[in-house]
Amino acid sequence: MNRWPDWWQQSLSDIRHSEHALEDKDYEWAASAAQQTAEKALKALIMSQNGEPWGQSVTSLAEALPKQLQPPQEILEAANRLDKHYIPARYPNGFAEGYPAKLYTRGEAVGAIQDARKIIEFSRRHLPG
Repeated sequence: MNRWPDWWQQSLSDIRHSEHALEDKDYEWAASAAQQTAEKALKALIMSQNGEPWGQSVTSLAEALPKQLQPPQEILEAANRLDKHYIPARYPNGFAEGYPAKLYTRGEAVGAIQDARKIIEFSRRHLPG
């Protein structure tokens, strides 16, 4: 059974969580959830093409798309930016000192959400009916 719709629905839930975290000024969680959003959206897209996605790198998932679905540079750049939130947004040792809740800014959270939305829209355009 191909579970791509479950991955897709979870990505939509994750973007809502990201936006709620932004409203609550939990900027590190907003960025982390944005990264998760993009990861799950691309995994859904790969699975919808009968592929088997692997790993957590948004960039690697975007690059692993079938040839006919290769993303434009704008999507790859969004993926690169989101990958930077995978560890540092969640763990204090992602930085030389300080902790994510202290160091993440509203601008970083907003940018991460915007990047995740680009990947959601790209994926949505290529998912089955």
